[in-house]
Amino acid sequence: MVEPQLTDNRVPDASLVRLTHVVYALHALSLVIGAFGAATVIGSFVFGWPSIIAVIINYVKRDAVRGTYLDSHFGWQIRTFWYALLWVVIVTIVSAVLLVVIIGVATWIVGLFALGLWAIYRVARGWMTLRDGRPMPA
Repeated sequence: MVEPQLTDNRVPDASLVRLTHVVYALHALSLVIGAFGAATVIGSFVFGWPSIIAVIINYVKRDAVRGTYLDSHFGWQIRTFWYALLWVVIVTIVSAVLLVVIIGVATWIVGLFALGLWAIYRVARGWMTLRDGRPMPA
């Protein structure tokens, strides 16, 4: 695995490392709410308050982590959120079109399930990499 090149090797402040853990925890909370609540896992991840708050924190604090390995985690978290939203929209549109031939419901269920697994993987992988004090790969 190739480690990304950092602009400088500054060591992040401990409070920023804790904040990055909190952001992962907020994303994980959204996934748990989706898994055990009435919503879908991915729906809760994209539209749930914990994930929305987490992404806002990412954007507000991004300059503070520039040049540290935490910058790669912030980028990972932001991309995970926006890609999940994009794919939810795509799966929903494709499934709506496929409703005409009756398989739209199945594609929607399978698509959202797969996206939920993907989001769980992204949050777990990022959080474990952060725990090890390493940057996310580019």
